Amino acid sequence: MHAFRSHTCAELNKSNVGDTVRLSGWVHRIRDHGGVLFVDLRDHYGITQVLCDPDSPVFADLEKVRSEWCIRIDGNVKARDESLINDKIPTGEIEVFVRDLEVLGASEELPLMVFGDQEYPEETRLKYRFLDLRREAMQKNMKLRSDVVTSMRKRMWELDFREYQTPIITASSPEGARDFLVPSRLHPGKFYALPQAPQQFKQLMMVAGFDKYFQIAPCFRDEDPRADRSPTDFYQLDMEMSFVTQQDVFDTIQPVLKGVFEEFGGGRKVDQDWPQISYKDAALWYGTDKPDLRNPIKMQVVSDHFRGSGFAIFAKLLEQEGTEIRAIPAPTGGSRKFCDRMNKFAQQEGLPGMGYIFWREKTADAVAQELGIPVKDAQAKLKSGEVEGGMEAAGPLAKNIGPERTEAIRQQLGLGIGDAAFFLGGKPKAFEPVAGRARNVIGDELNLLDRDRFAFAWIVDFPIFQMDDETGKLDFDHNPFSMPQGGMEALEGDPLAVRGYQYDLACNGYELVSGAIRNHKPEIMFKAFDLAGYGEDEVRKRFGGMVNAFQYGAPPHGGCAAGVDRIVMLLADQENIREVVMFPMNQRAEDLMMNAPSEPQNEQLRELHLRVIPQD
Repeated sequence: MHAFRSHTCAELNKSNVGDTVRLSGWVHRIRDHGGVLFVDLRDHYGITQVLCDPDSPVFADLEKVRSEWCIRIDGNVKARDESLINDKIPTGEIEVFVRDLEVLGASEELPLMVFGDQEYPEETRLKYRFLDLRREAMQKNMKLRSDVVTSMRKRMWELDFREYQTPIITASSPEGARDFLVPSRLHPGKFYALPQAPQQFKQLMMVAGFDKYFQIAPCFRDEDPRADRSPTDFYQLDMEMSFVTQQDVFDTIQPVLKGVFEEFGGGRKVDQDWPQISYKDAALWYGTDKPDLRNPIKMQVVSDHFRGSGFAIFAKLLEQEGTEIRAIPAPTGGSRKFCDRMNKFAQQEGLPGMGYIFWREKTADAVAQELGIPVKDAQAKLKSGEVEGGMEAAGPLAKNIGPERTEAIRQQLGLGIGDAAFFLGGKPKAFEPVAGRARNVIGDELNLLDRDRFAFAWIVDFPIFQMDDETGKLDFDHNPFSMPQGGMEALEGDPLAVRGYQYDLACNGYELVSGAIRNHKPEIMFKAFDLAGYGEDEVRKRFGGMVNAFQYGAPPHGGCAAGVDRIVMLLADQENIREVVMFPMNQRAEDLMMNAPSEPQNEQLRELHLRVIPQD
């Protein structure tokens, strides 16, 4: 028999009754039922119930065993009584009577329990990640991650892509985030960088004629942590193709991702139609370039209804250039209680408040005021049907702008009794992020989201340039290496009107994919950088490898990268990316388990010709 096991803890069933077996694993749970010990033995594959009574030669030894000890047992497979069968596990029809026991690894007192669903502070979970990972949910998440990556690879190979590896130690990248720098021992005072992405290398592969590339690539960025982003490293499905248009890239990656979500989405609906929404429209309708389309709310511009109105705040605001008023429809949100709650939300976001109107059935007070009769008489007329109730608009805004403007707003937004609308105004870039968050909160609180669904949208037509409001300086708004729509001719006109062949894929409020058709023509690249204030010499200095390659017959090419961590996070129905990463950092970019970052030894610093300057 094998030194440690004849079967895993998920293999045994009724056909094994009478067999002598050997199992190894961890003590998941111990129960003492009147002198009979029951132990749930767990390994990576499942759980088998083993038992022992005083007739067993190792009964006294098993009594000493505690949770999470690693043990080996030999025993005989027995059928469980009919009433004790556990249908929830594959081994639920049998149990193993222990005849021999070996402790492979004893455990000290546990800092966190593996059995059960207890919540522990994140710092504890990350410091003892090796124990945290033993928990059923974490084992499931990590297996899911592995299966998703395998599926991605298989699907890319089926599309005739080949996987190539790019360097991990390289030069500083133009990706826009902070690099992790690596000092060179052989070249004192010079530094390598960990790649923020394989961007330049995959483009160089296209110049080299490889046509279709992909890689499950590690990327390194020194970023501030968020729930959906690692502060140090992440993995992406990276791909690039030659002789392609933007639509070709969509048509290639879309079936891959759709297949992955259908395979691992647990039966949740995967949208078949992935709309293409311009960056401008996404900002207008959703307040973000990564909209959650499970939420049906679309914001609209309602500026004309407030020009010259009795609501002085908005009326005066609209006299300033570049301002507008937007409405966030809130179907079923027509109660003062909900409106007040959203107004408080706006205040928590740093705004004075958020104007609102809600529509309700006409009250007796309103009828009395219209007809000039006592409220009591109005109540009687409403009850008898002599007067139709209809609807009325309520809230401070409605009173200020009057019934005609209020009704026009209602009709434009398609709202009715029991609905509401919220209003924000100013320069769009200033209030759009708050409007987008408000839209999400409204959709969530009013249960408007179809939560059993993956809703995708391509965001396209990103602006290449932006103007700094304070300095008046033109700079890149998004990826500077995207091909401008219209090529060189587009760059001869208004730079702020130039759109790039750049695109993102949003799903359920997260950015899953980012990519572009690349600017492969040096003359167009130099012109684009010149508009942003970067001369040709600086471009050649910073991106010399790529610029040099593009002078030797570069093909048109483009691609994208899909975030593996975020995809698995969505499929696992998690809200924090650390739940699907094997060994993540904490919020301060620290590895509590390995004590990283750590102070270097003086000898290491001397070799690298470095000196650490103490902080004040």
